[in-house]
Amino acid sequence: MKHQPRVKSGKAYAKINLTLEVMGQREDGYHEIASVVQVINFGDILSFQLREHVYLACNIPQLASPNNLVFKAARWLQDFSGSSSGVAISLEKVIPLASGLGGGSSDAALTLQVLDEIWGLHLTPENLERIAANLGSDISFFLSGGRTALVEGRGEKVTRLPLLPKTWVVLVKPPIEVANKTKKMYASLVPSSFTQGEFTRNVVERIRRGERITPQFCYNVFDEVAFSFFPGLDEYRLRFLAAGASQVHLAGTGPTLFTLAQERAQGEEICRRLKKERIEVYLTETL
Repeated sequence: MKHQPRVKSGKAYAKINLTLEVMGQREDGYHEIASVVQVINFGDILSFQLREHVYLACNIPQLASPNNLVFKAARWLQDFSGSSSGVAISLEKVIPLASGLGGGSSDAALTLQVLDEIWGLHLTPENLERIAANLGSDISFFLSGGRTALVEGRGEKVTRLPLLPKTWVVLVKPPIEVANKTKKMYASLVPSSFTQGEFTRNVVERIRRGERITPQFCYNVFDEVAFSFFPGLDEYRLRFLAAGASQVHLAGTGPTLFTLAQERAQGEEICRRLKKERIEVYLTETL
């Protein structure tokens, strides 16, 4: 019998939405989306060690909770497979909380993949996807293993795309928190907010031709509502632009803002200027 490693670790990467369009509301209450999602080199660290029961520890103590998607993923996997195995999970959060960067979903996807392996379940991708779809809409993308993808439906339809040429990404995380922000952001959309997927199709075509994606091709339906929804966010957008960003977009449902830079030096200069203003800013790159 092959022995499992004593501890298995992995990195759960964040994402940005190069496009995020909403076509309308579905009969099931979810919204129909079209989005180009891109993984970035910025992530949480998770470690897994076989145990009799499921435990979760985190460097942010309040996240070591049964409500954490990591804990839920382990429990759902147990219930679905009938496994009696347990695990001690250590989560080191690096991705800011409730930031629009998909940290919780990425953590959950990595948990499903690692536990499927170390518990010896060998579930089919379809079965793992079924669990992911019940846990949250973004988890399917992270579970797919792709770096760049077209995401449709309510987030469960994932089509891999060719990798982007390396692009530098500057992230600004304003100190803004709004409870249940994703639900409220979707509820704030009106019929005139809906599009037909044209921005997403344009970016998909450019990626398939091997072209760079620059900020003017990005689009987020929530750009239109975020600056009135999040108090003070517009001030951060203006400071981001003043620091040298050509255009600024919302990451997911925010409140994190991002811009793209072709050269590292440009990204570093924007970060230097924003750090002088004591703004929380990160420089990373596409994967």
